[in-house]
Amino acid sequence: MRAVDVAINTRLDSGVPLVGEVARYIIAGGGKRLRPALLLLACGALECDDPRRFDLAAVVEFIHTATLLHDDVVDDSTLRRGRATANEIFGNPASVLVGDFLYSRAFQMMVEAGDMRIMETLAEATNVIAEGEVLQLMNMHDAGLDQAGYLRVIRSKTAKLFEASARIGALLAGAPPGIEAACATYGQALGTAFQVIDDVLDYDGDTQEMGKNLGDDLREGKVTLPLIVAMQRASDAQTRVIREAIETGNLADMGRIVDIVRETGALDATRDAAAAEAQRAIDAIAELPANACTAGLVQLAAQLLTRRA
Repeated sequence: MRAVDVAINTRLDSGVPLVGEVARYIIAGGGKRLRPALLLLACGALECDDPRRFDLAAVVEFIHTATLLHDDVVDDSTLRRGRATANEIFGNPASVLVGDFLYSRAFQMMVEAGDMRIMETLAEATNVIAEGEVLQLMNMHDAGLDQAGYLRVIRSKTAKLFEASARIGALLAGAPPGIEAACATYGQALGTAFQVIDDVLDYDGDTQEMGKNLGDDLREGKVTLPLIVAMQRASDAQTRVIREAIETGNLADMGRIVDIVRETGALDATRDAAAAEAQRAIDAIAELPANACTAGLVQLAAQLLTRRA
């Protein structure tokens, strides 16, 4: 990971000072670096020491960071990872344009890797993520969104880059198609579990631990699994409260909504859904070589379920 940080800092250099200033601000903001770590762990599990893995791990972090910059502008967010968002400090235009720079720098670097399959994987992932963002925008304030629609969004918007990261590790290792598919399945399931737990924390987290404001998803009109399950189980009166908040973004009844989500068992049901995805991830890599990195992949899936930030 130290080598990845070197690659990130080296490739952030630009002749335009504001580009590096904005990009470094958000990259230095305490991110988990899960996607680069996933790529490196997949390589390690398959006993691959291809030196390109560090630059490609930086590529997936650049793509992820670009999506964060654009997300915060779209969502009008003011807090991320416990700090003011880049758009709050530098303004929306700078955030959007630096996000564009990170996408284009990522594509420069993936071309340098000289592997068409890797380029295809990252290009497809970037396209699917953009589609997921638009899907989410279309679903804003739609209280009728069901679980299938919710999963379609998060598997596009969040899980796709996890999937690509794990697949690239297998591609660098020259793994056979079955192992490549297993790594991709692991990444998709892990990314899904990650987002589902994130959605739990919006109703059961701590602002200080999470580094973002509780209820932000509801304020933005995002319909997540805790709300979907709660509306399935709630009384008609309780459902009306939730529907009105989704449709208007009004957080006046936030305390009551949190109570409804908890009383209906929606948080436990959502955690169970995340646990099923984590187990799917673990099952997918059963045929990988037994070593410290494979054990790390298993541990990563298990620990996601207990994260608080």
